Amino acid sequence: MRTLEYHIAAVDHGRKVEDFLRKEKGFSGALIRKLKLSRKNISLNGEHIRMIDKLSQGDVLTIILEDEAKAFPNHDLFAPIVYEDDDVMIFDKPANMPVHPSIKHRMDTLANVFWAYCEKTNQALMFRPINRLDRDTTGLCVVAKNGLCASKLSGTLYKEYTAVCCGVLPDPKGTIDAPIARKGESIITREVSPLGQRAVTHYQVISHNEKYTLLKILLETGRTHQIRVHFSFIGHSLAGDEMYGGSLCDIPRHALHCSLVRFAHPVTNKVIEISCPLPKDMKSLVEA
Repeated sequence: MRTLEYHIAAVDHGRKVEDFLRKEKGFSGALIRKLKLSRKNISLNGEHIRMIDKLSQGDVLTIILEDEAKAFPNHDLFAPIVYEDDDVMIFDKPANMPVHPSIKHRMDTLANVFWAYCEKTNQALMFRPINRLDRDTTGLCVVAKNGLCASKLSGTLYKEYTAVCCGVLPDPKGTIDAPIARKGESIITREVSPLGQRAVTHYQVISHNEKYTLLKILLETGRTHQIRVHFSFIGHSLAGDEMYGGSLCDIPRHALHCSLVRFAHPVTNKVIEISCPLPKDMKSLVEA
């Protein structure tokens, strides 16, 4: 349960509660509707208030955000928490761990780690990841602790990826602008296709040896498997990426890592920037 207090300034005197929450505080329509149905979760100066009522300077508007969590904890799994406050958690997700449960992965996901941590710390929360990583992609995964923060963070994260591709790229930096679509009837595999959606990947070479190149990558778009498909398309598949033609000689999974995230905190508006180093299996590929 998260309690938010808003002290009403002169500039908001006379505004309706719903207008203030939507336009000033970023509450979604769904969250507004939920608050309308619960008298205990919205109050003004300690008394219940309706969304159509007006605010006055000096008022204190209190909002209580509650979750109806469906949790399946697995205390045997581990993923480091690199940042946490009342509204946001950031995990450093390991390889071979899906983010979301599925038919084939019910109890071995980051969600199960999250729920185990919530059980241990007496928090009843839904799992709301803001950026979603492939099972074998490592690195930073941002999780919102309530619906307000999930809504405000969605689409706002700045992310940097680090990857190791096969071979040596001819240019120190570049952009791959090539549309991506599903490959045939597959629901998983993607390919560059004129029938696909526009996809743009920017990259910069950090270092290389005779076999591999270490890259910093920024995504202008966010298509499924975008980085993996694009580097396969230019003939430099990610190391270990069997699905898209990468060599398995030195690493058994695709060498991709979310190394930095930056965002404006959804409640305090403070800029949060978190980074995490390369995992050992990727670092070993490009060490001298």
